Amino acid sequence: MANRTVKDAKTIHGTNPQYLIEKIIRSRIYDNKFWKEECFALSAELLVDKAMLMRFIGGVFGGNIKPTPFLCLTLKMLQIQPEKDIIVEFIKNEEFKYVRALGAFYMRLTGSSVDCYKYLEPLLADSRKLRRQNREGQFELIYIDEFIDSLLRDERVCDVILPRIQSRHVLEENNELEPKVSILEEDIEEGVESSDEEESTDKRREKEHRNKHSPVKEKRRDRERDKRNRDRDRDRDRRDRDRGDRRDRDRHRRSRSHDRERSRRHRSRSPYRK
Repeated sequence: MANRTVKDAKTIHGTNPQYLIEKIIRSRIYDNKFWKEECFALSAELLVDKAMLMRFIGGVFGGNIKPTPFLCLTLKMLQIQPEKDIIVEFIKNEEFKYVRALGAFYMRLTGSSVDCYKYLEPLLADSRKLRRQNREGQFELIYIDEFIDSLLRDERVCDVILPRIQSRHVLEENNELEPKVSILEEDIEEGVESSDEEESTDKRREKEHRNKHSPVKEKRRDRERDKRNRDRDRDRDRRDRDRGDRRDRDRHRRSRSHDRERSRRHRSRSPYRK
């Protein structure tokens, strides 16, 4: 009874809101201790307090598919279906970053394509860090803008399959969304000479220093460097595997050749050979 969706809940994407999370994961959540003790009889008002106590995000982990509190609270929100205004306040909350992440994840699951772009794209300017628990149960650091970008681009986030949304350019052509203005526009516009010729040398040097040490650029360069390192390690592992496979084939080929030679010599020395 406690696991049923509220009576006046509306269907989301043509189905029961709780069905947006796969059945096997729902079953694990229903059996989870956090769900039974912390989410029982939880209302929309009390859910905010629980969300403020979160310290990491994530889906499921471990061999027995144990859900995180983040996923339990998401299912609880799908069950009680809070008002859209409450979700918007979650997203606009700047003090508690995990409350913002929970609201963004719920909006991506239940919102329309226009709402997803409208409310989530502004969060790409948030570069704070989040702790995420991976499938092995270990914690790793990601950025809020990275999490939001995965919500808008990936098919599965936190082990939940996300509903499909329309491409942004289609919504722009239908005049449902304004053309996107990049938050990195100022950083991208490099090398543009200032129209003010009377700008002092000190101000020009300060501007160059700020552009060179932009936090967004530093973070982007770190990501690109990490990606190159991962690709290099992956290529090295692949070459090592190929080299090992070739050695095994050569060893097997020499062994077979040696066995055939021994067999031939044995037949030639056999007294029964005519």
